[in-house]
Amino acid sequence: MPRLNQIIAIEKGVKARSHQRLTEAHHALQKPALLSGISRTYRSKDEEGEQLPPEATRVQAKAEDIIRSTADILGELFDVTATKDYANCKARADVVVDGKVLLAGAPVTYLLFLEKQLVDMNTFIKKLPVLDASESWTFDPSADSWATEPVQTARTKKIPRNHVKAEATEKHPAQVEVYHEDVVVGYWKTVKFSGALPARRINELLDRVEKLQKAVKFAREEANNQTVEEQKVGAAVLGFLFGA
Repeated sequence: MPRLNQIIAIEKGVKARSHQRLTEAHHALQKPALLSGISRTYRSKDEEGEQLPPEATRVQAKAEDIIRSTADILGELFDVTATKDYANCKARADVVVDGKVLLAGAPVTYLLFLEKQLVDMNTFIKKLPVLDASESWTFDPSADSWATEPVQTARTKKIPRNHVKAEATEKHPAQVEVYHEDVVVGYWKTVKFSGALPARRINELLDRVEKLQKAVKFAREEANNQTVEEQKVGAAVLGFLFGA
């Protein structure tokens, strides 16, 4: 008896051949000339008249023949697909991660669904924001966010100052130059917050999803390795459709 993975392996080829044959049959049926024939003989009105050879065109395609050949290839497709689908109803396997059964007796169709979802989940995790590695972060429960250590910086203000270049005399006023001096007037205390994730957390999530992906693939292969009972349904279906 064949195994499910063998049936799956040949299904694509059978589908391709069926599609090609159906396309050819459709094109043949769209060409009336292929379905038509003619036979003409000529008889002169008297014995002394011109004699012409007969003309004939043979029928090159017959609808019944096309039906039979189409039914043959469709019958194989119907049988292979039925064998796969009937077997899929029974194909099950456990998803085992780190020696523990995560999903027991999962149907192969669900394993296929899960496998595709995990590909998307892997992409999602890789796009998660990462905390800036140049900062030192700790989790602040009160803010429910990651936070840096407070950093104090001075706030300065430019204060005008007078610089006497020359003292006043009886004849000349004092020569004074005005300049501005940066004077500390206060202090800022800055704490940065972030809703991103530490790199170790993202790496942990990626490790989990990749581990589950491997487990699901292994389970799918195990489920597809079961033997199947070949189904012969094509004859019944197509016999009803095209039978005399």
